[in-house]
Amino acid sequence: MPGMNFSRTLGVAPLVLATLLIISVVSVPGAWAASKFKTLYTFAGGSDGNLPSCSLIFDASGNLYGTTQRGGAYGNFGTVFRLTPSGDGSWTKIVLHSFNDDGKDGYTPSAGLIFDQKGNLYGTTTRGGAFGDFGTVFRLTPNGDGDWTENVLHSFDGKDGWVPSATLVFDTAGHLFGTTWTGGFSNYGTVFQLTPNQDGGWTESVIHSFSFSDGGNPIGSLVFDPSGNLYGTTESGGDYADGTVFKLRANGDGSWKESVLHSFKFASRGGSEPFGGLIIDGAGNLYGTASRDGRYEGDSGTVFQLKPNQDGSWEERVLHSFNSDCKNGCLPYAGLIFDTSGNLYGATVYGGVDGWGTVFKLRRTAKGSWEETVLHSFRDHPGALPFAGVIFDEHGKLYGTSEGDEGKTFGSVFQVAP
Repeated sequence: MPGMNFSRTLGVAPLVLATLLIISVVSVPGAWAASKFKTLYTFAGGSDGNLPSCSLIFDASGNLYGTTQRGGAYGNFGTVFRLTPSGDGSWTKIVLHSFNDDGKDGYTPSAGLIFDQKGNLYGTTTRGGAFGDFGTVFRLTPNGDGDWTENVLHSFDGKDGWVPSATLVFDTAGHLFGTTWTGGFSNYGTVFQLTPNQDGGWTESVIHSFSFSDGGNPIGSLVFDPSGNLYGTTESGGDYADGTVFKLRANGDGSWKESVLHSFKFASRGGSEPFGGLIIDGAGNLYGTASRDGRYEGDSGTVFQLKPNQDGSWEERVLHSFNSDCKNGCLPYAGLIFDTSGNLYGATVYGGVDGWGTVFKLRRTAKGSWEETVLHSFRDHPGALPFAGVIFDEHGKLYGTSEGDEGKTFGSVFQVAP
């Protein structure tokens, strides 16, 4: 496949499944929607930014925000950007922040951003910080004159984590939660919490340090359930070393208890190495993607559901396996989103007509199976390699980023109207 770069596959992982049920999936590699695709912005590299591998967010005015891993005003250290729509359908991009060449404020941001209630932006950088090259959590505050001020809320030192690569989440009390891909007690990654102090500072605490047997190398974002429990994935570790789905429950004294809900096993046809985060429905079922394995020969990945049982166990169901020929996409690295009808949407890094990735939809049929439709197949003109997931606007249009191939393209922001 064009541009395939397995250096992004940072590890391996898994857990014992209560019951593995492969659903009879309606796989439709030839089903292509007559969707309308539009490139909203093409990055030029250099000071303009390069490699946008993040998920996007909207503000209340319909502006889009994201990060690029490279480029910027001070070299190749990354940026935070905003895209503003115009009445004629065009979009105008500005760089809100370029990360400095000394690395003190962090560099190489690969995750998306989140807002607080005051309109401040929060994110992570995988590298840099006050203690070397372990990464940071940062905040961008609007000044009112169009400029933004960056503050580093926390610099990792390796013992509390290294390479924070996931989008952060807030709880109802205003605490920030995230994951680091490596570092921690056993060097298999951590889940951390940042608590705001009265003096304006933030206090970081590690609420779980992975040991590989309970998961290793979390790279996806976390999700809360209504009871305040946290759920996430690790791309390695567990019973079979092929990744896990885990749960963190607050004990009430500030500590958290981790439990493994599912261990993935390569060649079991149930998927393996989940990179993306999870989403949860109203019944408490979890949904996600596994980047490898699946129902068909090859190594193309799956979309899965985890359903809680009354005895406390969880049952995995494979909702969709991507075909071995990759025509309907392969290697889904990002998580999923729902529409109002309960359909699922996501992206695959590779596959499609020319091998540069896809945006797909999964629709539940009357028989309970799931039917895939490829909404767009990237062709490197200029979009290529969508590592992040997609989001909806209020009109039902999808938005996302593609990385580009670093040769003739440097990434793009796109829109798909299903």
